[in-house]
Amino acid sequence: MRFGMFLLVSAALAMAQDFAFQVASPVASQDFHFKAATFVFRTTGCSSAEVPKISASAEGVNNHQRQSVPLKVVEGSKPGVYAVFQSWPRDGQWLVDLGGTCGSATAGALIPIGRNEFNRESAKFFSHRPTNSEIQASLTELAQRGNK
Repeated sequence: MRFGMFLLVSAALAMAQDFAFQVASPVASQDFHFKAATFVFRTTGCSSAEVPKISASAEGVNNHQRQSVPLKVVEGSKPGVYAVFQSWPRDGQWLVDLGGTCGSATAGALIPIGRNEFNRESAKFFSHRPTNSEIQASLTELAQRGNK
């Protein structure tokens, strides 16, 4: 009996998914209200009994000045789906710093923003809120690559 319970609990833990973000283009949300968003994202690994707490900021360098702009994260019509709309200056090098918690789990992401859209291939995902040094390193990489 105990061994059977152990197997059942082990299987459930193996199937459990860590809390994380998945980023996509606005069309992926299938939500008309998100059509003009810079990008959308969804949370994974957060049980339906928990409500994730999400925050975001645009971090960038504009006219040789480091700037941070708090962002509003808009919840979609589908559970766990959110959008970020551009409210930072169009000039300069920018990335979006996402952070969130679900119960005791934490997730983070740094999403580079190019001239016209986000850059999914250069996005970085973390099991913690991105640190200031991680943000600065990503901004330095972004500046070296150019605003592509």
